[in-house]
Amino acid sequence: MGLWLMNGKVPACLLADPVPLGDPEGLVTVHLHIQAGMITRVQTGAPTPVEQAGQECWDLKGKMIWPCFVDCHTHLDKGHVWPRQPNREGTFAGAVAAINQDHAFWDPEDLYARMNFGLRCSYAHGTQAIRTHLDCGYGGDGWAGLAVWRQLQQEWRGKIQMQAVSITDSQVFLTPLGETIADQLAAVGGILGAVLYPHPELPQELERIFDLAAERGMDLDFHCDETGDPQSLTVGEVAEWVLKKQFPGRVVCGHCCSLSVQDPQTLRERIFPLLKAAGVGIVSLPMCNLYLQDRVPGRTPRWRGIAPLQELAHFGIPVAIASDNCRDPFYGFGDHDMAEVVQMAVRIAHLDSDYAFWPQAFTTTPAALMGLAPLGRIQPGMPADLVILPGRSYSEWLSRPHQGRIVLRQGSPIDTTLPAYEELDSLFQQG
Repeated sequence: MGLWLMNGKVPACLLADPVPLGDPEGLVTVHLHIQAGMITRVQTGAPTPVEQAGQECWDLKGKMIWPCFVDCHTHLDKGHVWPRQPNREGTFAGAVAAINQDHAFWDPEDLYARMNFGLRCSYAHGTQAIRTHLDCGYGGDGWAGLAVWRQLQQEWRGKIQMQAVSITDSQVFLTPLGETIADQLAAVGGILGAVLYPHPELPQELERIFDLAAERGMDLDFHCDETGDPQSLTVGEVAEWVLKKQFPGRVVCGHCCSLSVQDPQTLRERIFPLLKAAGVGIVSLPMCNLYLQDRVPGRTPRWRGIAPLQELAHFGIPVAIASDNCRDPFYGFGDHDMAEVVQMAVRIAHLDSDYAFWPQAFTTTPAALMGLAPLGRIQPGMPADLVILPGRSYSEWLSRPHQGRIVLRQGSPIDTTLPAYEELDSLFQQG
């Protein structure tokens, strides 16, 4: 027996076929038919009684339907260490120092428990694909997280599509360890990444990273310019190397906070054209960067810490928005919930100015940057992996984002019970 989801509202930008413009928020009333776990029909006109005969029907009464979320920038290996390693001062330097201390506890048992906890939260909240950055290059090869990630990737197959990216200082790639990291990641289909800040050796490091990736057919994903320093413009250097090397893979730059403190003319005339020509995608992490950037003890922050999302998008540069850190020294909050990310991003970046456009930043755009298109769309032939949201408008949903959400995987509701924090207590008795 099939299932009709009747009278749901879907963002028009997430539908594959041309549809009426919908309401002022870009929401279109549709009726979805699901059969054998797949979306078989997407109708803007109500089905006939004959079409409904013998089918289960849910009248959603105008509630929103989204595809399950795509979270393209996380740190599962860092997650949930806050009880053991808090960052009381809340600064970026404090976060780095705290996580470097916490590496001493990162054995396979510790990593598995925390990373699996994060995946269980993500799945219950309605995420279907995750890209996680994994710390490497510490304590020798410092790569225990990759083996744990590989185990979890197998265990979560069919529920969450998982990708792994290296995160380490860019200097590492001028050493033999850099090639080892590239080889190990390539063996599991991973993505090569590093943290970039301006310094004299950065051109050589970038050239080496691009060569290692090209030789192995890998994509690239960098942490760029996570600072309020206007002199930090490594994202532009990445774009220049893409063009210089004619790099064939996908390239993503995360954070890019310093773009918001640049001279607008520099952005319009140099940086934005470079990014567009190179096809570089930008991933913004508004919750973590609001928390970390412009933090000075005893002073109220003066800026929001995020990249200029609206300007990037208006220039035609792909922009995705993701969750980033969760309950660790870089961000002491979060629950791996992309609905919360939507809620916070709308408020922090004023995305309510164009609701008809921005749903792509949490679904189709990150899926494309991860090479997972057409994931993130609602169309016939796609699995019925959907989130029914508790609101008939963005104001209703984002005012009560955690109430009454229904997550469907292959057309069936899943258990959305979240794991209890007490499950992790044994990890922190030594801390």
